[in-house]
Amino acid sequence: MAEGLDESDLAPDPAAMRAHYRAEGLDESDLAPHPMEQFARWFRQAAQAALHGFVHEPNAMVVSTADADGRPSSRTVLLKQYDEHGFVFYTNYGSRKGRELAENPYISLLFPWHPLARQVIVTGTARRTGRDETAAYFRTRPHGSQLGAWASTQSTVIDSRSELDSTYEELSARYPEGEQVPVPPHWGGFRIAPQSVEFWQGRENRLHDRLRYVAETDGSWRRERLSP
Repeated sequence: MAEGLDESDLAPDPAAMRAHYRAEGLDESDLAPHPMEQFARWFRQAAQAALHGFVHEPNAMVVSTADADGRPSSRTVLLKQYDEHGFVFYTNYGSRKGRELAENPYISLLFPWHPLARQVIVTGTARRTGRDETAAYFRTRPHGSQLGAWASTQSTVIDSRSELDSTYEELSARYPEGEQVPVPPHWGGFRIAPQSVEFWQGRENRLHDRLRYVAETDGSWRRERLSP
């Protein structure tokens, strides 16, 4: 043990941490014909679990991007829409993820529904949503979140928290509650068109079920099972 440290200072050993997953699994016969339909089924179940306090923010997803040189980065973002065309989230286009997607449109999404022993893993390509769609969503955001989209030059270095708070207060005075906030030109959505969608169900003895949809060139979807 290092000098000056006692046992109470040491973090738990991650190698000794083990969760035992449930016995019931995911069979090919359980799958919907289209991955977005299957996602809707699982998302509804995650949302129901959230109502009972078992899942926190079921629409939270880990978004992974890479720059033109292939250097990756990840962060947690909230899903705001999904349909047969894919998944949508909103961000500052000048943020790191926005800049990376401008250079390299390939993207991965991960929905980590740990209490359900489930994950959904998406790979695909991202493109910006139209300005009308962005504006329609922006109007649904709380007033403070609308101001925050203007106050933050996301991913840039700032001198202090007070600088951010000061900018926000100036915006609050300019656009008080009840007054319409304009949509920032540097802010908007990305729609991810999936190329593969994997549904992961935890099973006993680490023999998990992994069923994946893969897009074919004719618009159909191939379904396949992956070894855990």
